[in-house]
This record gives sequence, structure tokens and C-alpha cells, in this order.
Amino acid sequence: MAEDRRVFRERQFKQYKSDVKKRGKPFYPYVMLHDSIMSLMVVGVIVALATIWKWTTPGDHTGIVMHDGVASTEGTSGWLGKLNDDPADPGTISFTPRPDWYFYFLFYLLRIFKWPESVILGTIGIPTICVLLLIAIPFLDTRAERRPLHRPVAMVTGVLVIFSMGMMTYRGATAKESLGSELLGKVPVWAQKEGFATNPKAVAGAKLFAVAGCMNCHVYLGSGASNLGAPELTTEGAQHRGILFQVEHLKCPSCVTKGSPMPAFASQGQANLTLLAEFLEASQGPK
Repeated sequence: MAEDRRVFRERQFKQYKSDVKKRGKPFYPYVMLHDSIMSLMVVGVIVALATIWKWTTPGDHTGIVMHDGVASTEGTSGWLGKLNDDPADPGTISFTPRPDWYFYFLFYLLRIFKWPESVILGTIGIPTICVLLLIAIPFLDTRAERRPLHRPVAMVTGVLVIFSMGMMTYRGATAKESLGSELLGKVPVWAQKEGFATNPKAVAGAKLFAVAGCMNCHVYLGSGASNLGAPELTTEGAQHRGILFQVEHLKCPSCVTKGSPMPAFASQGQANLTLLAEFLEASQGPK
């Protein structure tokens, strides 16, 4: 009996393969059913992981716990990690940003094409050209030959692309950053033009200013960017606001200037804030 069932199943399978080869396999319901089942499985796994991530986190399931009245994320890791990290510090000078690993090659392209005029070429132009060439290959090479050793151009091109992307991914992952190195190189020029080259505190403050992210929003002697309505600071010292004002403003900008979108730099510490204030007060315009 078991042998008869086996023979029957084999005959059915051969008939099925013969029918598929002759007539094809209809999209509905076969392919549609398979795709629907797989999609539901993927969504189910994502929902399960999200649920485990959230409900295994200690505290009130927000990723934040209170220690002596102070909110903190310390010790709040669940099975799959933290829900939230501590708020970002805009004044940090020790953090080196890195993209996700699959963008390391693009990150390294930015280091090669670092001049403003060539950034578009390096980040959009070259990847787009490579993708278009990849799409065009089946239309350009219509030969019946598909043996790899008989297609030297395609094989060499493929190997070079894989090697170059692998090398750029590695170099992007291991790249060493000299934070604010380009801006640090401008500090002596600033000191000379603004006339504070003999003021060591102002020079030290200028170096902090170059690496602390201030120039993401402020312009100084033509360098930097003007964002969120931030004023140019080339002649900040000409307003004679005073060291105390500058320190308090850096600690809590919105406390001194209501509605200011500038983030607080209190994490820099009193000593560094004083150096920054010395630099700002010494910046009275080119001499």
C-alpha cells in the first residue's frame, strides 16, 4: 500500500511538472499565495522583534528610568538593546560620525571628492553612472555566450567593481578623523586678521570654536554656514557684551535670548566656555 502511494505521488509530480512546462504556472493563486505567506511571515517577525524590544526594557517601557529624581537611560537595556540613548550633545568634540556600514563606500567617496565643486560628482554622479551601466549590460551584451571565462570584459569589470567597493568600504570603516582639521588650520589666519594672535586664551577659544560644531550655524571670516538665522560672529566682540554675558549665553542661549534655537553648550565646562567667550570678545573685525 505504501509503495502504491509513493508511485502515485511520483506520477502526480511528473504530471505537474509536465503541465507547468507546457502551460506555465498561473500567477493566481500560486505565486500570489506564496508571496502573501512570505510577506505575512516577514511582518510577523518584525512585529515580534519590536514587541520584545519594547516590553523587555526596564522602567516604564519608554527607555527612561528615574534615579533620585533624575531621568536617565542608564541600565535600561532590554533583550534587544535600549529604546533610547541619552540626548545628543551638540557641543561634543570627541564624537566621530560614521554612516551605516553599507554606506561606508559612499562615505569614503566624500573623502576623495571633498571639494564643494566635486561633491555632487562623487556622491551622485559616479554611483548613478555605475547603476545605469549595470542596468544597460543585458541590453548591450546580447551574445548567447554566458561562460565566465569567455567574457573577459564583463568579468574584469565585475571584479574591479567588487574590489573597489570592498576597498572603499574598508577604508571608510577604518578612516581616521581629525575633527575640524580644515577649520583648525584657519585659526592662525583668524588670529592674524582679527588681531588676537598675542592673546593665548582667545587663540585657544578659536580652536574650540573650530571643532565644537559652532560653524554648522555661524559664519566667521567667510567660513562656516548660516543656518537657523544664526548671526555672523566675525565682529561679535565689537558689541562689547562682556565675558560674563558670552559665558551665560553659551550655557543656556534660550535663557538669555528668549526663543533662541541655539542648543546649550554647558557640557563644555566653565573653563572651555570662558575660552570661547575670550575668543568671541576678541573678534572685533579684521584689522
